[in-house]
Parts: sequence; structure tokens; C-alpha cells
Amino acid sequence: MKKETIDKLCCPFDKGDLSLTEITKDVDDNILEGFFVCSSCKRFYPIVKGIPIMSPDEFREFKLERPLIEKWHKHLKGQKFENFRLTEPEQIEN
Repeated sequence: MKKETIDKLCCPFDKGDLSLTEITKDVDDNILEGFFVCSSCKRFYPIVKGIPIMSPDEFREFKLERPLIEKWHKHLKGQKFENFRLTEPEQIEN
């Protein structure tokens, strides 16, 4: 995925802005792996082999995305993945 394309994308559900986490890039600085998170609804959209997966929820399969979530766990910064959305990490009370 070329960086120029990123500015043209928005969440297909609520048109919210997307934040990008880059995981791997090729020698031309194109994104091969990473993910978007909608700033509004917190939906998670993986980028696999340079292609963003931005299908409606009903056409996505958690079991197919689970290996990516597990692989990218350290990049999620403690956030949990539920119903194709990221939730805030649980706070530990003192």
C-alpha cells in the first residue's frame, strides 16, 4: 500500500479518520503489513500483503483475523480485540 493512498481512506462505516500502525514495509517504503483503527468507532482494519481489509463486519471472519491479532499483539499496546473493534486496556485499580 502506497503512503499516498492512506490520506484518501476513511472508515467505511462512519467516515471517521483512520490512524495507521505500520508493521512491515518494502524497500520502496510501501506498507506490507499493518493496521488502521477508526478514531470514531474503533474498528480495526488489517493491512495484509499491502491490501487493507475493510469489508463490512458481517463479511469478516474472526478466525481468519485472529492469527494477525496474535502476531501483532505488541503493536496493540494492551488493547483487546472484540467484534472487530479495539477496546481500551483494562485498568488495574490500586
